[in-house]
Amino acid sequence: MEWRSVVHCAFEPRNASLLILAAAVAAIGGAWAYESLGYLPCELCYKERVPYYAAFALAPLAAFAAQTGRRGMALAAFLLMALLFAGNAILSIYHSGVEWKIFAGPSDCSGPLSTAPSVADFMKQLQSVKVVRCNEPNLWIFGLTLANWNVAISAALAALAGYAYWFNRRKFNPVSPSP
Repeated sequence: MEWRSVVHCAFEPRNASLLILAAAVAAIGGAWAYESLGYLPCELCYKERVPYYAAFALAPLAAFAAQTGRRGMALAAFLLMALLFAGNAILSIYHSGVEWKIFAGPSDCSGPLSTAPSVADFMKQLQSVKVVRCNEPNLWIFGLTLANWNVAISAALAALAGYAYWFNRRKFNPVSPSP
């Protein structure tokens, strides 16, 4: 099998949708497994999950729409996934910068810790609030934090969805020969 036919096969709407859906399920499954081990995500981590959850609906929609001849709906789903994952890659770059202390993070998860006026108030705060800091990664995999990995994964999914949009738009709208 020629490599071009493999590439073209990957960008057929159904196959591209299944790849995006599989990656989204794997990413969210990994996040839930990570949480089951006792690691809590920070506020930025929760926000970075939104495009993956959206892909749970958009990827099957793109596949179904393409299979049933609703080309516009399939293209819209691919374009929306491309934009969501591109935005997520940018958010993950910001999160990585917060972890590396390049950028100031959100005040609710990386600002200065507030001091309680008394020891009793401090003890009460400890019992009621669990803030996971955005600027202190608690897991490194092969030298990268989860936010760093999310940059690469989101960028790859944005590229896949964007190219699937472009490939299928071009496929469905061939250029007519000039007279």
